[in-house]
Amino acid sequence: MAGKKGMKHYPKEVKLEAVRMFFEEGMTRAEITAALQLRSKGRVKIWVRQYRREGIEAFNKPIGRPLKQPESEQSELERLRMENALLKKYHTELRKEMLAKRNIGLSITTEKNTK
Repeated sequence: MAGKKGMKHYPKEVKLEAVRMFFEEGMTRAEITAALQLRSKGRVKIWVRQYRREGIEAFNKPIGRPLKQPESEQSELERLRMENALLKKYHTELRKEMLAKRNIGLSITTEKNTK
């Protein structure tokens, strides 16, 4: 949950040091928390779990929301064609409604009596 108020982000080196202390020195999570001045011993537990699952790559991930990937030309073209078709349909419906309100464009014509 990146970005929560009061949340602290630890550098990769601190995380690796905590994992090293846990595996190589056999220190407890509480001892590591005190030695590295971490806020919670639960952090060490999470880092060790991540390290077991993914190795060192677990700590190379960027923090925060990933950037949007640019759309491919083909998918952009398909999206724009769909938008264009939708707008044409909407414009046709709107035009019909406007003409009906003004009584313009009706096929019924009235004949005047001309004598």
